[in-house]
Amino acid sequence: MNTKNILSVKNLKKIYSSKETGATHALSNLNLDVKEGEIFGLLGPNGAGKTTFINILAGTVIKTEGQVSVCGFDLDKDPRQVRASVGIVPQEINLDPFFSPKKLLELQAGLYGVKKKDRITDTILKLVALEDQANSYARGLSGGMKRRLLMAKALVHQPPIVFLDEPTAGVDVELRKNLWKNVRMLNDQGVTIILTTHYLEEAEEMCDRIAILNKGNVVALDSTKNLLNKIQTKKITFKTDKKVTINDGDLDTLKIISILENEICVSYEKNKIKIEELMNLIKKNNVQITDISTDDGDLEDVFLRLIKN
Repeated sequence: MNTKNILSVKNLKKIYSSKETGATHALSNLNLDVKEGEIFGLLGPNGAGKTTFINILAGTVIKTEGQVSVCGFDLDKDPRQVRASVGIVPQEINLDPFFSPKKLLELQAGLYGVKKKDRITDTILKLVALEDQANSYARGLSGGMKRRLLMAKALVHQPPIVFLDEPTAGVDVELRKNLWKNVRMLNDQGVTIILTTHYLEEAEEMCDRIAILNKGNVVALDSTKNLLNKIQTKKITFKTDKKVTINDGDLDTLKIISILENEICVSYEKNKIKIEELMNLIKKNNVQITDISTDDGDLEDVFLRLIKN
């Protein structure tokens, strides 16, 4: 994997000040690098600063201080180049209902100054599977098609980086999978993808690396795998031939989640308890274990822990 940074952010700050509330730090000292060709996740609760960050790159919000460079262009010196290097798929659907997808893309390309002969409108419509709807009114498109059309709009100037802001907010599961497929396809073609999301399964499924933002700061930045490895708590369910009697704290960090006639579910910290010890504890009462299933937790656990700290 090449490790060239395509986006580099140093000490980025955005402070909004108003008479009523005083100074609000939407971003305070944000530092991160995104590598070329990766799918990078920006996670965080609402108000963590994700959208402010995207808007600074889009040129709709002016940063307070710090440095941003995109594809080697400095945001202060070459704001137009930076904007040209980035495609943004917004969260809310903002399409003119009386234009066809083809018309919309042609118009968008014109706004970006893409010359007629350099336009790839049909290719893009194919990429987002809208070639059959190329000439129908946008208002007649389904929700999923509209989402894909927003993606298409972000691609008309062939930017090397595409930002997806909460791409699947309020979208059903089927459609979500479909959008993920589209995003992967784009990524396979060499486009670097940055997505903000609060669906942790989305980040787990899609992202090579993840930055977790909270209150305008990066509280974690690592590969998805490493973040998942940080989870200490493990959940485990034993199926047994009869009811088990054990208690919280029989072993250090052991918590009983539920006890049924033929099943017991517990959680524990994997650096404190070995699974053999746990099995011995259960078998002590002359109980046979017939089945074991474990759950290693997910990003949600990391997320909550980081934000609590």
